[in-house]
Amino acid sequence: MSARTYSPPYRRALGYAGLIVMAVLFIFPFIFSVMNSLKTAPQATTDALSLIPHPVSFAAWEQIFGVGAAGANTDFPRWLFNSVFVSVCITVGRVFLDSLAGYALARLRFPGRKLIFGFVIATLAVPSVVLMIPIFLVLKQFGIFNSYEGMILPMLADVAGIFLMRQFFLQVPDAIEEAGRIDGANMWQIFWRVVLPVVRPGVIALTILSFNASWNQFMFYLVATISPKYFTLVTGLANIVGGGLSAGNQYPLKLGASVLTVLPMVVLFVVLQKYFVRGAAAGAVKG
Repeated sequence: MSARTYSPPYRRALGYAGLIVMAVLFIFPFIFSVMNSLKTAPQATTDALSLIPHPVSFAAWEQIFGVGAAGANTDFPRWLFNSVFVSVCITVGRVFLDSLAGYALARLRFPGRKLIFGFVIATLAVPSVVLMIPIFLVLKQFGIFNSYEGMILPMLADVAGIFLMRQFFLQVPDAIEEAGRIDGANMWQIFWRVVLPVVRPGVIALTILSFNASWNQFMFYLVATISPKYFTLVTGLANIVGGGLSAGNQYPLKLGASVLTVLPMVVLFVVLQKYFVRGAAAGAVKG
């Protein structure tokens, strides 16, 4: 075994110990939220750092899922549906439109392509908060304020997604497209059947990023909607934390709602993490 590849056991042990410490630090807030959601409100207020609820209380979860009178003031099942429906629609739209735009900017030759790409990238420098009032006015003008259309349509394209897919398409060899043209494929068939399957890691990475961004979106949904029936889990949780739907601290309810908000993204990332890491690394290879 060469000296270059040999690693002393104590170094390996220190490395594992550091990883374990970092893992505990990252997991602790999640465990803290779960355990405190199983406490009574007085116990969560006076003994928040204890990870053992005594007694165990499911009152917060009954309120979250609308069980009995405890759930009369919340509508988490509806908010969960809104989050899933809106996030899935936005993700599908972004993957499709960002892929089309990324392919056009990477593979098609037309006058002003670099200039257009420069303008697209320049929009990343505009703070999103600056766009909130114009977005509100546009939604009102088109009559889609406080609706699913208003929550979905403005979010169907994303500059970061266009840039990511462009980077992937730049790595595709020209010979693959030439082979498609020789076989008689038109431009759409080359994109859909030849090139897009080659950049599958990028599509998966874009899917994860788009779903995460739309699921955790707050400011835009806050501007685009006003009725509680269009709340997502994030905006509904913010309303609860702000005291809109409950009085007092209600720490178990708030922490339980935050767990419900985070859990789908945790599961999605754990299931697809290898594709995400592979896609993110591949997308950074060529500029």
